[in-house]
Amino acid sequence: MSAPVPREPDGSDLDPDLATPGRGGAVLFGLIWLGGFGMLQWSVVRFRVVIVLTLTVAAMLLALWLIRRSRFALSPTAAAVALSGSAPIAVLVPLWSYLPAGTERALCVVFAVAAVTCAVLIRIRRSPALIWGSALATYLVAGAVAIRTDPHPRIDVWVTLQQAADALAHGRNFYSVIWVDSPGVKDAFTYLPWSAVLLSPGRLLAGDVRWMLLVWVIVAAVGMWLLGRDRAPATAAAASALILLAPGTLTQIDQAWTEPLLLAGLVWWAVLMVRGHAWWSILPLALACASKQHLAAVLLVLLVWRPFGWRRALATAGLTGALIAPWALTAPADFVHDTITFLVTFHPIKFANTWYLLALNEFGVTLPFWATGLVVGTTLAVALWAVNRRSPQIGEVVRWAALVLFVANLVNKQAFYNQYWLVGALVALSLLLDRTPVIPPPAGTDPTPAARGPRRRSRD
Repeated sequence: MSAPVPREPDGSDLDPDLATPGRGGAVLFGLIWLGGFGMLQWSVVRFRVVIVLTLTVAAMLLALWLIRRSRFALSPTAAAVALSGSAPIAVLVPLWSYLPAGTERALCVVFAVAAVTCAVLIRIRRSPALIWGSALATYLVAGAVAIRTDPHPRIDVWVTLQQAADALAHGRNFYSVIWVDSPGVKDAFTYLPWSAVLLSPGRLLAGDVRWMLLVWVIVAAVGMWLLGRDRAPATAAAASALILLAPGTLTQIDQAWTEPLLLAGLVWWAVLMVRGHAWWSILPLALACASKQHLAAVLLVLLVWRPFGWRRALATAGLTGALIAPWALTAPADFVHDTITFLVTFHPIKFANTWYLLALNEFGVTLPFWATGLVVGTTLAVALWAVNRRSPQIGEVVRWAALVLFVANLVNKQAFYNQYWLVGALVALSLLLDRTPVIPPPAGTDPTPAARGPRRRSRD
């Protein structure tokens, strides 16, 4: 039997603003997490006004959290509430997948049992490594079963990733490919190219890109563990379990949605940042930015955060451009069509749970592009101002990035479980990062202002 681990400090040794929440605050966090992810599991594939309203309230609470700079540790109570509440959601809330009905039900029960088990282990303060390993093993076993029992999911994401990997193996530019037997998009690869590159080994070695997605989940989970291993192992285990066992995870695996790949890049950016290797951190960040377009918003937030700095942000942008160049330069018209024009002009999908679809489905109003751009631009401007003015700790910076992505999802023509999942994953990551402050580089090795350390806001 594993021995109990010592109680983690309340965080005051890491940040004077960080404190363990009371029971009410912990329960509130758990309920918000469950409300958001419960609605997200239900949202695939259906539109409901209550789903949009719930996600809107969650975004408003995240904004309030950031504006007030409320700080609290991910306490055992908060994690246990969120995990134990995931169990009935996993079993009772409708879930969309192409798995055989019996297999789907069995895996939902597996996720529910794992969530309750991790909640109990957290409450009785058992080994964090056991909690982390249990959550990861559950994800991997469920993923393997899903891939084996649904070898041909009827979704264009999987088809395009599979055939893009084939095109890559034959030296063809996949932005010029017409997809065969796609149930949706047939003439565009809507992601940036490194989504295909980083997932292609799964197709080329094992026949399915989703095997490589499971590998990237392992990479992300290992990064989470390393972030907290030395000073906050219980928080690392709890945050990892929240992400790996979140309601709707089985749908994410089955549909081949690529956000776990993006999370892996962002987690390892954070690992290198907190360990004082800020220049090396641009490598995983650039790979993530070269995989999907909307991470440009995250890079803009980091541009004004002094510990990362504008020099590293520009270096990341340059490296991202270099990674994209082989496809963009050899088929420029196809690249621009697939990654920009096609998405801007694409028709709304009526089961996307966004404000755009709320206006269209309920009132017959098509919101103009400038209106959605204004909302996203305003949110981004506020985030840039706050990060530049406050120079906050890394956890708060990640929450600002999550808020920008959250609002962008809410006003978009298309936003589904996977985009919102990434927001939730970044919030969980931020709670771990609150316990792992950035280690500054050795004196004299960093020419940026960040070497002098972040400014602290004066207190009244």
